Amino acid sequence: MQKGAVDQQYYELLERLQVIDFALVELNLYLDTHPDDLKRIEQYNQLAQERIPLVRRFQELYGPLMHFGHAYSRFPFEWPQTPWPWQV
Repeated sequence: MQKGAVDQQYYELLERLQVIDFALVELNLYLDTHPDDLKRIEQYNQLAQERIPLVRRFQELYGPLMHFGHAYSRFPFEWPQTPWPWQV
């Protein structure tokens, strides 16, 4: 794939990650004020677990989502390559 080029799977994986991340943030805010809601804690944990293989798959195919040691890089160093997830 050319530098800067993305395919349909890129957008599908990125959208799924964005949906999960949004839900995790919202659940986290809710749980700040409702720490004893077991059902929401289970939902939070389930989404956090779903996120792990999606991130791994995205990064294997398209490079790192985050810098500063949150992702591995192939050679050559991938972080300067675009597009970055927030640019699409």
